[in-house]
Amino acid sequence: MASQYEGKLPTVSNTTSKPPSPTRRRQIDMSTFTSHLTSTITPDHITNPHSIPNPVDLSAAFRLVQDQFLTLASSAPSQENQSFLLSLAQSLEEDTLHPPTSLEGTSQEFVDSLDRVPRKSLSPDDKCPICMENFLDDPYCLVAELPCGGRHRLDLECVGPWLRTKGTCPCCRADLGERKKRKEAEEREKEKGKKQEVEEEEEEDDMDGLYA
Repeated sequence: MASQYEGKLPTVSNTTSKPPSPTRRRQIDMSTFTSHLTSTITPDHITNPHSIPNPVDLSAAFRLVQDQFLTLASSAPSQENQSFLLSLAQSLEEDTLHPPTSLEGTSQEFVDSLDRVPRKSLSPDDKCPICMENFLDDPYCLVAELPCGGRHRLDLECVGPWLRTKGTCPCCRADLGERKKRKEAEEREKEKGKKQEVEEEEEEDDMDGLYA
């Protein structure tokens, strides 16, 4: 499936020659996103749990994450990584155009509680699927292992914004933690409502039978 972003990015070379070591790490910058989230969206929800965030603010949050992926895609080290980043950016497009009534992602507490992968468990070739940097190139790397079926490992800085906005594993798109629990709770409420409707209809039928 052709991406709407194709043609807007530089062509990635498929040569096997080893590229020079980057002078800067290709990681997502969470500072602007976090600031926007905490200053424009989260406070209202804390003071009034029933409040609905401003759609413009929600759209801006999705756009900030999308822009980060597009920036990384523009300098992707491989065609595979570029396609992956563009798929993430494209999945955020609908949210930027038609934002939901609330962020469906995980809480910051969920992100902070993710299992950390010890440095001694990482090999020199292990990379983050998003930024494609070797984990061990960063002396202070924070590598999170997601509670999905693939137990995917990513730089915490790279995966954090995606989790906060989408609540899924970016690699396999499995629902994670709170998002999954919310969906299950919603399904239970729906089933409860259907059951209650059936019981009310049966009671009405019984009453009609008494007065027939």
